[in-house]
Amino acid sequence: MEGASYQRFPKIKIRELKDDYAKFELRDTDASVANALRRVMIAEVPTIAIDLVEIEVNSSVLNDEFIAHRLGLIPLTSERAMSMRFSRDCDACDGDGQCEFCSVEFHLRAKCMSDQTLDVTSNDLYSSDHTVVPVNFTDSAGYDSSEQRGVIIVKLRRGQELRLRAIARKGIGKDHAKWSPAATVTFMYEPEIHINEDMMDTLSLEEKQSFVESSPTRVFDIDPNTQQVVVVDPEAYTYDDEVLKKAEAMGKPGLVEIYAKEDSFIFTVESTGAIKASQMVLNAIEILKQKLDAVRLSEDTVEADDQFGELGAHMRGG
Repeated sequence: MEGASYQRFPKIKIRELKDDYAKFELRDTDASVANALRRVMIAEVPTIAIDLVEIEVNSSVLNDEFIAHRLGLIPLTSERAMSMRFSRDCDACDGDGQCEFCSVEFHLRAKCMSDQTLDVTSNDLYSSDHTVVPVNFTDSAGYDSSEQRGVIIVKLRRGQELRLRAIARKGIGKDHAKWSPAATVTFMYEPEIHINEDMMDTLSLEEKQSFVESSPTRVFDIDPNTQQVVVVDPEAYTYDDEVLKKAEAMGKPGLVEIYAKEDSFIFTVESTGAIKASQMVLNAIEILKQKLDAVRLSEDTVEADDQFGELGAHMRGG
């Protein structure tokens, strides 16, 4: 209908939040927005990663390209990535790594002087910027919190040496997976489960138990007081239809009805540690807004061209 507004106002409710993990509900929107948010988190939220490696000495068992690849995959703390420039867009340098606006320089010097194998880890990388350092993966509930192993780059034996210089730059997962801040981002439709109580009352306790156990995940249980089948965790349902098949096999089609709420989604976000999971979500929303603004601006430009013809294109310098 002409003039009708389809504007919606999505809402987010946080369920669980840790530095590297977030679980939240996204409501009052559709799957296109939910999937756009998921894809932006994976592929378009910028982080900082090692992109250029100059190896001075390498007498280890790994060749130069192998070590350079391993260095690129080490997550670096990237809180300032959003404010940094892409090296291709930076007009303050020539991309040699000496620029505070688009790059961070790292150095690594390690040599094994004993008969014991030396582990060269991400902790041996020295950064020119204290805000951009390798992510510390020490388990907060670890058995030996004093030992911070870091990510192993290579192992050296007596006499072997590794010296290098590395340049870290801003990038996005769309260009290379090493820049993706997301370990995993998933969403599912929130399920809505209705039990036909009248039909359920016709089943014996053994049949109810068999019905409950037909679900691969613990969605249903039997109330010990009322002996009724109840829904204990609707979100554990994986849309496998096993309980629906079981109901039909028992000659009770319609015993349970399960619908997916098409405007309600449950997100699970895990970060690599480059940025916090909460910051990843906020950055993704900001980037999505910028992309939508760009689309709206381009539509306004097309309308101007339609209205003013060659004059509109000439005013834009076209």
